[in-house]
Amino acid sequence: MIHQPVGICLSLSAWNFPALLPARKIAAALAAGCAIIARPASEAPGATLAIGQALIDAGVAPGAIGILTGDAGLISETLIGSPSVRKVSLTGSVPVGKHLLGLAAQGVKRVSMELGGHAPVIVHADADPVAAAKKVAGAKYRNTGQVCISPSRFYVHHTIQAQFEAAFVEVARSLVVGDGLRDGVTMGPMIRRRALDSALALIEDAQARGARLLTGGRRPAGANTGHFLEPTVLTDVPDDAAIMRDEPFAPVAPIAGFTRLDEVLERANSTPFGLASYVFTNNAELAARTAEGLEAGMVGINETLLALAEAPFGGVKESGFGREGGSEGIMDYLETKYVRHRLSIEGAR
Repeated sequence: MIHQPVGICLSLSAWNFPALLPARKIAAALAAGCAIIARPASEAPGATLAIGQALIDAGVAPGAIGILTGDAGLISETLIGSPSVRKVSLTGSVPVGKHLLGLAAQGVKRVSMELGGHAPVIVHADADPVAAAKKVAGAKYRNTGQVCISPSRFYVHHTIQAQFEAAFVEVARSLVVGDGLRDGVTMGPMIRRRALDSALALIEDAQARGARLLTGGRRPAGANTGHFLEPTVLTDVPDDAAIMRDEPFAPVAPIAGFTRLDEVLERANSTPFGLASYVFTNNAELAARTAEGLEAGMVGINETLLALAEAPFGGVKESGFGREGGSEGIMDYLETKYVRHRLSIEGAR
């Protein structure tokens, strides 16, 4: 068995981690012996250009790395349609992923996709509600909630729900929203007005369906410009609220109670997403049963830091397929070839 480079690769990455996302793809492709063309997100192309310059400065072979900016649709359709491109790697939304899968199917291209997520958090009765709340709240509001593996649905055992909520609200209210270049600011704006409007609509829908607003829920006082939203916490959010089905990608935390493991697993697995999930418990057997029951590519147990260079990163269901990072990450850039070699044809039948 030998492994050979798949060929020229195309990297398509999102804006929310403008250096990390293209770096994962470029590094794996070059390590496998593939040339790669990177198309960074229009909102934040500078980091990819800086990576390209660093590679040139380091002596990368001419033609091994190319970077294109411009019309995303034109670039992706043209390159995926080229017989020279043999592998496509996307970090982006589910609708874009489905479209590009259709394009790649025309040429039977190798594809890996890290698409949307809607990560459930299950906090069992034996967990420390205050410690768990502080840990997941910090992860929730990181990058203004605009993280694909952001904890985004919080299922808390009813016996500790009140304590969990109080600690979560305390973290939310301690954050300072504003211009990230100013001292003391701990959370910045959302990416665009459409994202802010979508988050406000999710908050309004949840309240209309019976959820209670514990804190936040509006633009900060005096924030007449910019796409700022107060860190928001909702509780008693029903399963039919849009925010429990649709990825919020915003600093909005919906909390709901649960009683039984089988019940909460069914609710946690009820969306088409399957990227990340989180479990909090001090019971190893319960942790294992919960992790095995969750339909997700990654599970954090008493931990929210999942993106490690040495670990495979990726999802299942509509969150995509393929892995980046870890020893598995390079395999998407290699073709496996089986060779059977008879040492001599003498006596062969």
